[in-house]
Amino acid sequence: MKDILLFYLPGCPHCKLALRFQEELLAEHPEWKDISFKMVDEAKEAALADTYDYYYVPTYYVGGKKVHEGHAEKSDVEKVFRLAAEG
Repeated sequence: MKDILLFYLPGCPHCKLALRFQEELLAEHPEWKDISFKMVDEAKEAALADTYDYYYVPTYYVGGKKVHEGHAEKSDVEKVFRLAAEG
């Protein structure tokens, strides 16, 4: 399995939607609960956020590679988790 890193902003409506999809998917796929997942509030951790190449939130990285940036549908978040699970 690979680690997931998510850059987000708490007030961002797209981020809130992505997090809701994430919760739904984890409930549907209990086998994904062991995936290492780190959420980074880019406002609080600006120095870390500046070391990554992205422009919009939410932005997902799997194993250090950017796999999704910006508005996310449930299928986009599912793709992120599938990539992480495949390792």
